Amino acid sequence: MYKLSGNLKVFSIILMVLGLAGLSYGFLTTPKTVDDVKEILAAQESHHGEEDAAMSGHGEDTHKNSFVDQARGEEGYSAHAMEQLHEQMDEEHGGDHMEHVLHQLQTKPWSATFISAFFFFMIALGALVFYAIQYASSAGWSPVLFRVMEGITSYLLPGSIIVVAIVLLAGTHFFPWQDHELVADDKIIQAKSGYLNFPFFVIRAILYLLGWNLYRHFSRKNGLQETSGDLTPYKKNFKISIYFLVFFIITESTMAWDWFMSMTPHWYSTLFAWYIFASMFVSAITVIAMVTIYLKSKGLVPFINDSHLHDLGKFMFAFSIFWTYLWFDQFMLIWYANMPEEVVYFVLRIQEYNGLFFGMLVLNFVFPILVLMNSDYKRVPWFVMIAGLGILVGHYIDIFLLVMPSTVGLNWSFGVTEIASILFFLGLFILVVGTGLSKVNLQPEGNPFIKESEGFHY
Repeated sequence: MYKLSGNLKVFSIILMVLGLAGLSYGFLTTPKTVDDVKEILAAQESHHGEEDAAMSGHGEDTHKNSFVDQARGEEGYSAHAMEQLHEQMDEEHGGDHMEHVLHQLQTKPWSATFISAFFFFMIALGALVFYAIQYASSAGWSPVLFRVMEGITSYLLPGSIIVVAIVLLAGTHFFPWQDHELVADDKIIQAKSGYLNFPFFVIRAILYLLGWNLYRHFSRKNGLQETSGDLTPYKKNFKISIYFLVFFIITESTMAWDWFMSMTPHWYSTLFAWYIFASMFVSAITVIAMVTIYLKSKGLVPFINDSHLHDLGKFMFAFSIFWTYLWFDQFMLIWYANMPEEVVYFVLRIQEYNGLFFGMLVLNFVFPILVLMNSDYKRVPWFVMIAGLGILVGHYIDIFLLVMPSTVGLNWSFGVTEIASILFFLGLFILVVGTGLSKVNLQPEGNPFIKESEGFHY
């Protein structure tokens, strides 16, 4: 039985303390007034000079022509039209831009926290889906990995509670459709108000939380009850896994619309839910492989062999390709059609997040191709670990690009708050998953396919 070492527990707690301190700093140091914003912008302009301020978008003039109001529902304007609009607003309304920048800077720590919270939560949820697929498909190769998967999914409950709490408390920091004054003047959002309204939003969030966690609770309970000669727990898991996967297909789609797409309520993509799923799934499989390698290095799972690791590597490779297909399909179709209300989503990300936008593609596609293309490399633990680290960094950037441009626009950075949020949730993830793994014997028993899984070689 695995036991969370004292050193690892102390390490995870240190990460959480450092992360919490950094997050507190981030929230406490956000500007409180427009005067604070003016001081920040003046200091940046003085430090970087006029040219750097223009390039970075921190000078006052740059807020006139760079889609800063994307989250406010102005996605339908061309670049020239938006430039004229902002110039007119500057003349007529004076400090409106400063108010908007203040709102974005106050949103930044919320966004940083949400990005890391969702990233680690989606790993647990993706692992749960992978677990359900193994039961629903009666897979024979994977039962030896079930305790590893269950240990990772132990993070689902705290992770989902935190994420749901953030999206419910964030309000107009994330979701402009919750701004009643904006909605009163916006016919497009009004037309979506039957779905995008706060009471229904809360109901859906609670439904997601309950459905996902109830399946995790009962599937793990049944899995631990599996014994030789008694197929009842296995049959229960088989049935509820099928029902869960149907439930997940629906709720994952609406979750993607609720928590990400509605940050820019004028924009939509029919591939968006699949895109979120691909990022979630490949990240989860990657963590399953990395945790398995760690446990093997400690001699705790001798019944897991190189063939199991090879199959996990194949899934990492395959779903990296799948993610890239969805990325390219969504991007190229929208870019080729060149419809202003659709293409503006990518304009902001390419213009202002260029290095991250295309760097993500290298980490999530080119890097796994180079490292995992060779079949033999998938059996080499340190190769898989290197590929896994690259994939996880790439998909963190993916979530970063889903949130930051929509919530803070040009006023983004990667600093104390973002690093602190990663440290806090990484520490929490290690602590919860390590504790979950230590509660049971890591070698499953009683599954009807366990002998086939233990003897899995090719």
